[in-house]
Amino acid sequence: MTQVAETYQPPFTDKSVYPSDIEIIINQNYTSKAVIKKQVKKGDLILYITGTTKSKKRWTSVQVGVDEHVELNSELVYMNHSCDPSVILDTSKMCLIANKDLNVGDEVTFFYPSTEYEMDQPFQCWCGSKSCVGLVNGAKGGLKEGYFYNKHILELVKQ
Repeated sequence: MTQVAETYQPPFTDKSVYPSDIEIIINQNYTSKAVIKKQVKKGDLILYITGTTKSKKRWTSVQVGVDEHVELNSELVYMNHSCDPSVILDTSKMCLIANKDLNVGDEVTFFYPSTEYEMDQPFQCWCGSKSCVGLVNGAKGGLKEGYFYNKHILELVKQ
């Protein structure tokens, strides 16, 4: 069941965009998260992302091209960063793919530098992973081995 903090109003209206796949747990103090509502195996397609709109670079946007950002316009904005991500956000196919086996209730996270070359608002990671990158500021500083990166990130790093 989705928990809604009394003082917070989500940026979308009356019903979940992805009710059968993703649940959003909304908390105060920036601890909201997306969790999976079905069991999936590594490599499985979780969902296609639809309903995006072009945007300028913002803390809520996702970079989908060398000079292009979109707003997700859905609960997916609550996907948190992790240095041990549970999903891959593939911007060429606009989908989420399981990066590991997931059980009901597991958090849906992705590696922000996989889509972002330079973060609008860098932050200190507190994911607790053994491979934690520390400061999450995008891929501009270089690629980390073992991570999926979208095509536009690879192009930007080459430049």
